[in-house]
Amino acid sequence: MEPEKLKILAIHGYRQNAETFKQKTGSFRKMLHRWAQFFYITAPHKVVLVEDMSKINEVTEKDVEQSDQYGWWFNRDDYTFRGIRKGGPAIGFDASIKLIEETFEKHGPFDGLLGFSQGACFVGLLCDLQQRGLININFNFAIMSSGFKSGSLPHLKYYNEAIDLPVLNVYGESDDIIPKEMSIALGEVFVDPVIVTHPGKHYLPAASPQKQAYQEFIKERYSEKQDGKRSEITS
Repeated sequence: MEPEKLKILAIHGYRQNAETFKQKTGSFRKMLHRWAQFFYITAPHKVVLVEDMSKINEVTEKDVEQSDQYGWWFNRDDYTFRGIRKGGPAIGFDASIKLIEETFEKHGPFDGLLGFSQGACFVGLLCDLQQRGLININFNFAIMSSGFKSGSLPHLKYYNEAIDLPVLNVYGESDDIIPKEMSIALGEVFVDPVIVTHPGKHYLPAASPQKQAYQEFIKERYSEKQDGKRSEITS
């Protein structure tokens, strides 16, 4: 009987959706397909891009309906989000938590989480919530790319204690959307993060320089899962 692969829930970035994130991570998945399979979901909140904020009140219901961009929460009252923003609300965050819990119940169990940008920020918060027993999900590791600690005021109560969970923290040295210092700060919340850097900007890299680190991290998690299965059988 074929050993069971890791099942990883993939959480996209702001202004993406499940399908766009799946496309952007094709090479990443290919590197890990022997040990892991990925399940992609779309955030519950539609994002309407408004270049001129003075026209925010002119956005129509049709504009919203036609949007194929989504976000996990907004950190300003005009329903926009920027990762570098400090302060502000976390509009829609509770609905996203509910979606994650429902996804675990309906499509889980999941062994780990993968998040990019706002999705990686969300993954960091989910790790904290799980450790505190404040969310009805269970997973064993996380992969965060271009992540950061949320600056939303309701989230400042998190990150106060070190999170003891295997985590892979990936970031670009020249990221101009989420400066690397923000990704480093997120990694420091964890007890013993595995860090992978690349010289590029705001994306999840999947080239030969990162391949070994990705595979080593995933193979270790895969072995832990198989060991756990064997323990269940013999106990």
